[in-house]
Amino acid sequence: MSVVIQVDHLSKHYRLGTIGHKRLVDDVNRWWAHLRGRPDPLSKVGAIKRSEGRKPKPEGRSQDSRLIPPPSPEIPDFKPESYAESLWALRDVSFEVKQGEVLGIIGRNGAGKSTLLKILSRVTGPTSGEVRVKGRIASLLEVGTGFHPELTGRENIYLNGAVLGMTKAEIRARFDEIVAFSEVEQFIDTPVKRYSSGMTVRLAFAVAAHLEPEILIVDEVLAVGDMEFQKKCIGKMKDVSGEGRTVIFVSHNMQAVSALCISGVVLCRGAVVYAGSTENSIASYMSVHNEATRTHQDWNRRPGSGEFRFSNAAASRNYFGGAEEKCVDFEIVRLGNAAGRMWLSAHLVDGNGTVLIQCDSRLRGVWASNDDSFTGSLRFKTPWLKPGTYSLDLFLCGSTMVDRWENACSISVSPLMPYSHSISQDGLDRGLVFGDFAWLINKH
Repeated sequence: MSVVIQVDHLSKHYRLGTIGHKRLVDDVNRWWAHLRGRPDPLSKVGAIKRSEGRKPKPEGRSQDSRLIPPPSPEIPDFKPESYAESLWALRDVSFEVKQGEVLGIIGRNGAGKSTLLKILSRVTGPTSGEVRVKGRIASLLEVGTGFHPELTGRENIYLNGAVLGMTKAEIRARFDEIVAFSEVEQFIDTPVKRYSSGMTVRLAFAVAAHLEPEILIVDEVLAVGDMEFQKKCIGKMKDVSGEGRTVIFVSHNMQAVSALCISGVVLCRGAVVYAGSTENSIASYMSVHNEATRTHQDWNRRPGSGEFRFSNAAASRNYFGGAEEKCVDFEIVRLGNAAGRMWLSAHLVDGNGTVLIQCDSRLRGVWASNDDSFTGSLRFKTPWLKPGTYSLDLFLCGSTMVDRWENACSISVSPLMPYSHSISQDGLDRGLVFGDFAWLINKH
C-alpha cells in the first residue's frame, strides 16, 4: 500500500520562560544581543555566569536529556546560556504510515506524543524536519477540539464538516448517523458549552469518524468516555481502517493498543526508541517504563510526603502456580513524625500495563501502625493468573500520599495450567486471567 504519512528527522524546540516583554525596547535589545552573539541582557542576575562556567552534561547523564539540543546538522546550535531555557519536545523523529494502517504511538507522560500529533494535525509547526501527508486529516486531540462553545452540537457538526472540505449535502447525509453514534440526540440543539466532558468527547469522536477523513488521529481523550463508549470507538476505528483509511491512536491503555493497532512507535524523551509490530512496541514500552521506575528504589526520589517508606518488598517464592495463593512480604520504616491513621493498597499489573486487581486494606478493616517501623504481607489467591511475570505497585496513604512505590516487586507465574485437562491454545488465549468455573450438563 502507498505511504500516506512520511515523517523525516522531525524536531520541535520550545523556549521556556518569557517569550515577549511588555515594552518594545526590551524585545529589540534582546534581539540585538542575540544577533551579536551576546548574552541575554534581560536574563536573571547570575543565570548567565552559571551557564557560561558550566559545560552541558553528556546526554546519558542528564536528568532530562530533552534540555540538550540533539546532535543533528539540521538543527541550529544554541549557546550554553540557552540550555536552561530550551526544551526539545521531539528530537530527530522519523517513521512512515501506510494507507489503511492503524498505528499506535505510546510512551510515558512527557514523551512528546501530543506534540507529534499537533504537528501532524498542523496545529503547530516543527523546528526542523519534514512531514508529508496525503489526504484529509480529522484529529481529536483534547476535549472540545474543533468545537466552538457558543454553537450548538448541530452547528458544530456542520462547522467541522466544512473545515474538512465537505459540502453541506455530504454532511447532511451523515448527520443522523453521527448523532446516533454520539448518543446526544436530546441535546443536539444545546450549546456545546453546556455539555459535560464525556458528551463533548462522544460528539467530537462521532464527527471525526463519520465525516470520512483519509486520516483519523485520536489522542488519549477517549479515556474521558465510559467503558461502553470506548468499546464503540475502538470498533469504529477498526471499521475505518477496514475501509482503507488510516488511524493514528495514542493511549496509555496497552490492552486497547494491542486490540486495535497493527504497528507501533515508542517515544521516550522526544525520541523514537522503537518502531515496528504492536507486540514488540508494547514490550519496548514496558522496558522503558521499568527502567524509569527503577529510580523508585531510592525512596528519596519516590512520590509521597515520606514520613514512612517501603524499604523492601519481595515475593515469598520465585514461581507460583496460577491457582495458588500468592504472597508478597514487605517492610516499612519510619523516617519522620507520625502520619496519622494510614492504610495500604496494591495494584497488580500485567505485562501490558493493565491493572488486574486492586487490594485496599480498608476493605478488610486493616490499618497500618504509625508508631514505628513494621513488616507485613499481602496474600491473594484469585483471580487465577495466566503464565507470565506481573509487577506489584505499593501505596501507603494517610490524609495524603505517604509513599508510592511503582514496580516494587515482580510475581512470576509458572506455565503449568491450573486445570485438570490440557487443550489447544484457542481455549486459553482469551481474557486477561483464568476463571475458577464449572460446567454442569443435565441429562433428560
